[in-house]
Amino acid sequence: MKEINIEKAPFCPSARTELDNSIIYGAIGGTVTKPRVTYFKQPQPFTDKLLAKISPITPTEVFRIAAPCAASNCQHFDGKDCRLAQRIVEKLSVVVEELPPCPIRRDCRWWQQSGKVACIRCPQVITNNYNPSELMRELAEPASV
Repeated sequence: MKEINIEKAPFCPSARTELDNSIIYGAIGGTVTKPRVTYFKQPQPFTDKLLAKISPITPTEVFRIAAPCAASNCQHFDGKDCRLAQRIVEKLSVVVEELPPCPIRRDCRWWQQSGKVACIRCPQVITNNYNPSELMRELAEPASV
């Protein structure tokens, strides 16, 4: 995998653990139809020890994971912006009125790109949702540039 300079790359707030330098920054709760992320006070590195503790569950079933944005190596990146963030802002309902206490906000691509309008929708985003609504399925599909 291509190494990403984490000093310059903003964090993707909906990453997978396979990416270098991934961290966990929230736990997934709520219900199957209304999942919600509870954000940690401090992000934690994702480790093999943690993976062993949650096995056989996949990390994205229980955690929100961030990693340096893969930019052009990501199906959602259009060369300048994250199209996933754009679609989330355009199509998802607001789920919180105030900014959630997110520990990655300062370095988050969605925050840098869309600000509060992305953050007040973010707690409902689940990276690997095994029972997605039709809308969530549509949002996750890579859009053509």
